[in-house]
Formats: sequence, structure tokens, C-alpha cells
Amino acid sequence: MQKERPEFDQYIADLARVTRVTKGGKQLSFRACVLIGDRKGRVGYGTQKGKDVQIAVEKAVSQARKQIIVVPIIHDTIPHRVESKFKAAKVMLKPAPKGSGIIAGSVVRTVLEFAGVPNASGKILGKSNNKIANIKATFAALQSFKPSAIRKMQAWTKQGKEKTDGKLNDEKKDKTTDTRVSELPGGDVAMENPKKLKSKKATKQSEQKNV
Repeated sequence: MQKERPEFDQYIADLARVTRVTKGGKQLSFRACVLIGDRKGRVGYGTQKGKDVQIAVEKAVSQARKQIIVVPIIHDTIPHRVESKFKAAKVMLKPAPKGSGIIAGSVVRTVLEFAGVPNASGKILGKSNNKIANIKATFAALQSFKPSAIRKMQAWTKQGKEKTDGKLNDEKKDKTTDTRVSELPGGDVAMENPKKLKSKKATKQSEQKNV
């Protein structure tokens, strides 16, 4: 039996061992940052701590499921250029033509792939190499698209689709020809094109006039 594919793909973007100093001494734990996405427009992230790696990852995945966002994908790319910051991290995202793929590196590329964006360009503009900060800046950018720009692009897409469908329907109508059934001697049946029938009628009428 084939295993069912999980709803979301998972990726551990960052895993670190952290120490907390208390009166009782040092407490060791693990911090995990996990990305999840269905590659169809939904993506999320979570950052949690745990006594061991497994607990930290499970808690991060649970948090990521609660923080899912929907990324608008129009014409196989993002709506428009955006920039966003989180502390020292700064990220820029912009649309790319079909066939370009994802032109980005580091965690920015992973976020776009998990969101299911086919074509886009991304760049880390800030000086921070902190993966978690860059992930948060990328998510902030994906949530900063203007609703008016999204509506305009969706309207253009709908109009273009309606025009294309209309042209296809017109072509089908032109190609489709009605036929009529006529009985031949001996009881056989023949299908005749109405255009041919009209030409036959016109020929008969001209012959009758000549007589």
C-alpha cells in the first residue's frame, strides 16, 4: 500500500542548543524553527523550544500550523515588488516571468518553494545572517501585497480567460455544420450539408426559370 502524502511538507530551517541560567544552575534545551507548506499557496513557520530535538520540532510544527498564511499567486508569480524588515533583516521580493523559476537563495528560496510560487525573485538586503529573522522578514513581505493590486490582476486574468473562451467557442461554431437526413432509393439514409442543399435549390430554381 502507498503511504498517503502529508498535507504539508516540513523543513527544519534552524536548530540550536540553548542554555538558560537559573538559580538552580544551567538548563539545557533545544530551539527549532520549522517551515511547513503545501506548495499550493499555503505556508507557515513556527519557532519553539523543547527538552530534546523531537519535542522542539513537534511544538514548532504545531505552532506553524496555527500561523499558516495564504500567498496570492497570479500569472504564476507574485503580484508586485515588496520589501519588508524584521529587526536587522531586510528582504526584497519581486515578480518574475514564466520559466524563470525561483531566483533566490537561503531561506527566502525555501519559503517561496513551500508556498508554491513558480516564478519569483528574492534577495536578502539586510546584513543579518540570522535565519529566523530572515524568515520572519520574508513572511512579512508575503503579507504586505496590496489588495487593490491583487484585485486588478485577478480582474485582468478573468477578462483574458473570458476572451479566450469566447474565441474558442466561436471557432467551434464555425467548424460545426448542421446536417439534414435524406432518404435515398432503397431505404438508405444520407446526411447532407445545408449549404449543399441551398445550392441544389438555387440550381433547380434557375433551371425552372430557363424552362
